[in-house]
Amino acid sequence: MIEGIFVEGLIYGIMVLGVFISFRILDFPDLTVDGSFPLGAALMAQCIMMGVNLWLALLIAFAGGVIAGVVTSLIHNHLKVPNLLAGILTMTMLYSVNIRVLGNRANVPLLNQETILSLVTERLTGIIPDEYILLVFFAVVTLAIKLLLDLFFRTDLGLTIGAMGNNEQMVISQGVNPQTLKSIGLGLSNGLVALSGAFAAQYLGFADVGLGQGIIISGLASVMIGEFLIMKSNRIGVLTLCAVLGSICFYAVMYVGRYYGYVINMTPNDLNLIKGILIIALLVLTQSKKLKKFAVKAVVKND
Repeated sequence: MIEGIFVEGLIYGIMVLGVFISFRILDFPDLTVDGSFPLGAALMAQCIMMGVNLWLALLIAFAGGVIAGVVTSLIHNHLKVPNLLAGILTMTMLYSVNIRVLGNRANVPLLNQETILSLVTERLTGIIPDEYILLVFFAVVTLAIKLLLDLFFRTDLGLTIGAMGNNEQMVISQGVNPQTLKSIGLGLSNGLVALSGAFAAQYLGFADVGLGQGIIISGLASVMIGEFLIMKSNRIGVLTLCAVLGSICFYAVMYVGRYYGYVINMTPNDLNLIKGILIIALLVLTQSKKLKKFAVKAVVKND
């Protein structure tokens, strides 16, 4: 049970890192995520069925997500469509694209197909206890992606993207085109989301056009949980760690809800309700924290 929670949290933690980039670093409410997640799953599944090299298939899934993010940025930048609507438009179009990728089917099973996870399990059997193989694999993969992101956002380009999210006018005054930065940021964000979808399809054993339904809510909730539980910091390494740990905590809550919700007559259909309530509760708690800090500062000043 505990291993399953961590594995699921780490798989979706890659998606949460993507959501963190768009919502926190770029300050861009990007709903493309609900379409790019199943896009990555669909591309990975179709490549597996066609016998494409598994690692190349993973790269193709990532590239598909990057293209989806760039499309959203182009709609926003060049057609002057509000960022929220641009994401909704791309997400809507991706539903049809994903069905096309899956061969005009809504679901493609991957049972009895060779996947990256089956290869890893085969190679590590006897070296690591079977129940911990996927946990170790995804811990290494997610940690590697996190460290690569940390390095990227310490480069000049990464720092400029972060600065644009805080103050776009300052970036423009430095002679940098913010449209290019948004395309890079959204491409990277949705690329990670699609990569998470590719791993999720292999873990679940199928790709489905509905895999991305409400995934943006899960990502936001995970980001907020990480920020709430861990002391705030401006260091990118701490922020990405918060995102991953928030994902693990969120999916632990969902796991408990799925398997023990029957105690309060809860069904799987109620999980989206729980996600929404969880986000509202986090918002309320965050606001109360801010009010307490404001009150403390006011008292200190009066003294």
